[in-house]
Amino acid sequence: MIRLEDMPKRLEGPAAWLGAEMAAAPERWLVELSPEDIADLEQAAAHFLALGRDVGEITAAAFPLGPFADHLAALKEKLLHGVGVEVLRGLPVARYDQRMAATIFCGIGAHLGSARSQNAAGHILGHVRNTGADANDPNVRIYQTAARQSFHTDSADCVGLLCLNAAKEGGLSLLVSAESIYNRMRAERPDLLLRLFEPIATDRRGEVPEGAKPYMEIPPLSWHAGKLTVFYQRQYIDSAQRFEGALRLTPDHVAALDMFDALANDPKLNFGMQLEPGDMQFVYNHSQLHDRTGFTDWPEPARRRHLFRLWLSLPDDRPLPPVFAERYGSLEIGARGGIITAETRLHAPLD
Repeated sequence: MIRLEDMPKRLEGPAAWLGAEMAAAPERWLVELSPEDIADLEQAAAHFLALGRDVGEITAAAFPLGPFADHLAALKEKLLHGVGVEVLRGLPVARYDQRMAATIFCGIGAHLGSARSQNAAGHILGHVRNTGADANDPNVRIYQTAARQSFHTDSADCVGLLCLNAAKEGGLSLLVSAESIYNRMRAERPDLLLRLFEPIATDRRGEVPEGAKPYMEIPPLSWHAGKLTVFYQRQYIDSAQRFEGALRLTPDHVAALDMFDALANDPKLNFGMQLEPGDMQFVYNHSQLHDRTGFTDWPEPARRRHLFRLWLSLPDDRPLPPVFAERYGSLEIGARGGIITAETRLHAPLD
C-alpha cells in the first residue's frame, strides 16, 4: 500500500507544466518544418517506396534521413525527459497520396521507436475518424465517434497523430499534465489522491487477450522507480462496472476520479490546439493525458475529419510497474504496449 510519505510533496520539472504557460509559449512544443526538413522526409519516403514493401514493415534503416534525424533524436528526449509533447507543423499532405503520407509518418515513428498494434486486428497505422458508431455502446472505442473523448492515456509509451483533414467545426486537441494534477490533489485532497493509487477496473471494450478478463485492474496513478506514471480513461472505468467480477468503485474512489477529471478540465491546467492538415502531434502517455472535443464533420466524404495514428514503444524509456503487464503484455522497454489478441496480425492499412 502506497503512503503519502513515500511520494514527493510536489513534482518539479518540465513535464509538470501548466496549460496557461504552454499556451503562452508555443515554442516549447510547436516546431515549423523547414523546406529542407520536408525535402529530407520526402527523399527518405521515396527510398522506402522504391523497395515495394508494406508500410507496416518500415524501419529506420529503410527510411534513411539526413539532418532531420538529429531533430527526431531531440524529439525523443523531449518526450521522455522534457515537456512530453511536440507538434511538427507544415507537412504538405495535400500534395501526397495516402501511401506517401503514411510512409513519412510511419518513417518518423520508426526513428522514434517501434510501432505497436492499436486494436485486435493488428493495425499499427490507426485511422481516427467518425465511423458513425454509438458513443454509448460499451464495446465501441470513443475515437470512432464524433463525441467528446475525455482526458485519457493510450496503451503505449507514445501516441502520434498526423492530421490529414480537419473537421468542419470542433475537434480541438487538449492536453494536460498528470504531474500538475498530482500536485494539486497532493496539496488540496491528499486523502483522495491516495485512492487513485489503488487498483481500479478499466474496460477492455471487447479487445481481450487470450485468457484475460474483459477488464484490467490497474491504478490510475503509480509511483514506480521514482516516477509518477498515469493510466486513465474515465469512460472505460465507468463501463467496467458492468462486469460482475470487477472491483467496485467506492464513494471515495468516485470522488477521487471526479476531482481528477475536474482538474484535468481546469483551463489553468490544460491547453488546447487545433491540429491543421499536415500537423504531426506526439504525446508521451506516461506523464500526459490527451483529449479531443466533439466535432461536426463536413458532408462530403472526401473532406471529413481524418487522422493517422501511431502507438510507439520508446527505447531508453522508464520501467513500468509490474501491474502494467495486464495491459502491455511484455514490459520490455522498447518492445511493449499495444493490443494483442489471438487473431492479431500486424499490418498498416492505408484506408
